[in-house]
Amino acid sequence: MVAHALPTAAPTAALAGAEPRSAPLRAFGRFELRRLLGKSDRSMAWLAFDPRLGQEVMISLPRVQPPDAAALEHWQREVKRAARLNHPNLAHVIEIGVQDHWPFVAVDRALGITLREWLDEHPRNAPADAVHWVCQALLGLAFAHEAGFAHHDLQLHNLLINEQGQVRLMALAVAGDAVRSAVDEPGSAMDPAHLRAQRDAAQTDLLACGLLLHHLLAAAPALDEPDIGRVIARLTPVGREFVRLPWGTPHPIPEALRAIANRCTAGQDRQRYQAARTLLRALEGWRQAESQDNGGPLALLLDRLRSVGHLPAMPGVTARVAKLVGGEGQRTDEMAEEVLNDMALSFELLRTVNSAQVLGSQISGNGPVLTVRRAIALLGVNGVRAAANALRHWPGPLNEAGAAALQRCIDQVRLAGHTAQALRPAGYDPEVVFIVTVLQNLGRLLVQYHFPDEAAQVRQLMQAAPPPPGAEPGTPEQPGMSEEGAAYAVLGVTIDALGAAVARHWGLGDEVQHMMRRLPPGKTVRQADGDADLLRSTASAANEVVDAATRLPAARLAAAITLVAQRYGRVLAVNARDVGDALQSARHAFRSGTTVAPMKRVGDDTLAPPSAEPTPAAASPG
Repeated sequence: MVAHALPTAAPTAALAGAEPRSAPLRAFGRFELRRLLGKSDRSMAWLAFDPRLGQEVMISLPRVQPPDAAALEHWQREVKRAARLNHPNLAHVIEIGVQDHWPFVAVDRALGITLREWLDEHPRNAPADAVHWVCQALLGLAFAHEAGFAHHDLQLHNLLINEQGQVRLMALAVAGDAVRSAVDEPGSAMDPAHLRAQRDAAQTDLLACGLLLHHLLAAAPALDEPDIGRVIARLTPVGREFVRLPWGTPHPIPEALRAIANRCTAGQDRQRYQAARTLLRALEGWRQAESQDNGGPLALLLDRLRSVGHLPAMPGVTARVAKLVGGEGQRTDEMAEEVLNDMALSFELLRTVNSAQVLGSQISGNGPVLTVRRAIALLGVNGVRAAANALRHWPGPLNEAGAAALQRCIDQVRLAGHTAQALRPAGYDPEVVFIVTVLQNLGRLLVQYHFPDEAAQVRQLMQAAPPPPGAEPGTPEQPGMSEEGAAYAVLGVTIDALGAAVARHWGLGDEVQHMMRRLPPGKTVRQADGDADLLRSTASAANEVVDAATRLPAARLAAAITLVAQRYGRVLAVNARDVGDALQSARHAFRSGTTVAPMKRVGDDTLAPPSAEPTPAAASPG
């Protein structure tokens, strides 16, 4: 068979054209071209037979022929460097060559079939399978990015899948810029322009990966365009299109996975994933949450809880505890007030006594222990000392910036606890109200300590942004995500789900987990069915007020307080002035470390008559 050169005037015609079934096999050098596996504007892949090796191979080529010898040399050098990367999710290259000035890369067909071929045979795949494939592609992509290489054309025909479901990236760097540039000169690896180009190429790869996930979940390409590169060119900020996962998908898409997929293609650049490993962590978090029965969120934290604890103790906690437990005639309530100032020690005492109850030890009582007072009484001074010694010293593994962020989070949670004490109806134990309010923030505290980078991403996604450049005067700011949506997009689970999973691990039962869940935003709270609901409402109102006070500019705080009062006014018998006064009282108590007295309300006697028997969870010492 005679080898036909590819015509320079029409560089893609001989390879990318349709192949009639009756046509004889075409040749590319020694290779017999058997079938076009896929093509885009930047690359193409062919199934071919190599008579020298006696096996089928897959050949990848750029769609644009290098214009001169220097560009061809540059292409070969970059592709050879990329081919030296060794990773289970990168396809091993068996040959890099040039045929009639057309550069190519060949890999063994035994590695698998293209994802395009797989989808032709299996058009509707379960969401879990799609996430599994994308996670494997991200593993290879992250490894390549960290080595300084981008793929440049992530398409279905450049992903291989074998019978075991293993995915490999093929044609790494094949579609890269073939024109040699000044930044490629020796010694320019740290050149700002070179680094910026690498970062931009990596982010384009990541956007392509998000569009690939969209295609797999929707069972159709985004914007009905199979070439992912063309879709990217149509998305904002370059184009005007937006891509959101449709509701009519072949399989139901869990809300967390939908949030991840939609963040990949968000209309604002700042809301998209910025690194392959960030998206990988979110998808793996979702996979763990889905695959483990009621234990998925906890699996994300379990190893870290064992190695570094739930939170680090505040500076000087050991000395304070030694003074407390060594004092003569020290009252339990005085010790409890001091312990409550250290959130890590408070959690450790509650965890210890409630876990002991679950394990069926000698500690017993009516329901969970929800006050530090009772925990101290049950454990004794030796138990308090042991709990303090079990804590990791501040700030644990955090760096200075992480420690400062955790401290701000702890301060905010304590302020919310004091606000709830001021808002509580008369007759309710202030420590129980404080603990319930803190527990509504358990997930936030744990994420801030164990996943500080992810916590920062969640906060960033929640922030509003100024109108885009060139927007007309009066254009409103671009809204941020909700905390739930941002957490889904970053972690794959909600922050509240993480907190609830840890609470279960600590032995806190269904009633406590019910109180730990903040009330859904936006709806007026009209009644409380029992003490647990009233405590939940009180804590939710306090957390919403403090969130507004810490996140909003001062000019908008009064309006936010009014909304909270309207939302909870009926169930808590408060107005906007009451809520504002509660916040001020809480700030004073936060500075002094004291308990806040409940506000005087009209009709307090009807809300909590002195003769009423409170439930253990609401008003008893435990």
